[in-house]
Amino acid sequence: MGRKSDAHQRILDAGTALFQQRAYASIGVAEICAAAGVPKGSFYHFFPSKQALALEVINAHWIKQGAQWSGILTSSEPALDRLRKLFLATAEVQTTALKGTGSVTGCLFGNLALEVSAQDNPVRERLQQIFEEQIDLIEATVREGAAAGEFAGVDPRGTARSIVAQIEGMVLFAKLFNDPGQLDALWQNSLALLGLQPAPAT
Repeated sequence: MGRKSDAHQRILDAGTALFQQRAYASIGVAEICAAAGVPKGSFYHFFPSKQALALEVINAHWIKQGAQWSGILTSSEPALDRLRKLFLATAEVQTTALKGTGSVTGCLFGNLALEVSAQDNPVRERLQQIFEEQIDLIEATVREGAAAGEFAGVDPRGTARSIVAQIEGMVLFAKLFNDPGQLDALWQNSLALLGLQPAPAT
């Protein structure tokens, strides 16, 4: 049983790494198995298809990221401090990737959404659910901040959706330019979305 679990985890880890680094369509089962160091038959023992692996990779990634987001956004700190910490954590992920691999990997969810969501309904639907969960977490934080008087006159749901879009867009820029510094604008732009001060002129 332990050997099966080990092989399953190795395939999952290999799939995660490859899906973050390369286009989903360019990655085959044989390459995933080679990266995991397992025979091809092991793949189909655990996963009926590459799509099934992609869905498990997505779910496993969100378990980790969702726990991080929840830990930051449900703390007892002021809402603005929580949002700032979320942005710093997001930037740190990309900085760590750059130091470890030499390149910014971007957002696994965003990468897959851009490539496969138009042609893969199960993947698209799961990604939609995850982005909605991200919006839910930020919306709750915005509502708490508004109730505490940190900011006023904002639409919590619309603002949360714009902040998630801002995060995804800046992470995409960080990947495109291979520069985590692209994420530095997140804070100022999100303050503007919250009606606290204008975004800096570009």
